[in-house]
Amino acid sequence: MSALVLLIPIALSLGLAGLAAFFWATRDGQFDDMDGAGMRILIEDEDQ
Repeated sequence: MSALVLLIPIALSLGLAGLAAFFWATRDGQFDDMDGAGMRILIEDEDQ
C-alpha cells in the first residue's frame, strides 16, 4: 500500500509532464509541415 502512495503521484506527474510537452510542441509549431504545401502544388491530379 505504501508503494502506491509513491507510485501514483509519480505516474500522474510524468503523464502531466508529457501532456505539457505535447501542448508546448504544438503551440511552438513543431508539427507544422512547411514542405508539404509547396510540394502538393507539383502533384498532378488524376481526376482531370
